[in-house]
Amino acid sequence: MVILAEIIHRFFQILTIIIIVKVVLSYFMSPFDPIRRTIDRIIDPLLAPIKRYVPPVGMLDLSPIVLIILIQIIDMIIMNILI
Repeated sequence: MVILAEIIHRFFQILTIIIIVKVVLSYFMSPFDPIRRTIDRIIDPLLAPIKRYVPPVGMLDLSPIVLIILIQIIDMIIMNILI
């Protein structure tokens, strides 16, 4: 069970890093760049439900922050169950 918990934990860490990379790249890269489009295809389906409930604050979109917090909460719950 510990190995499964470690794999799941690593997956959530990688997902969190990809979300952060998406946010940073959105400031510097064109939306038509292949790297950014690939990352968007991975993360946007996760952000879409959150964007329905969390409106942007001025020019700032808080949905990635909410998603990272949710991922961390889910990670802690799963770790407590498996370990």
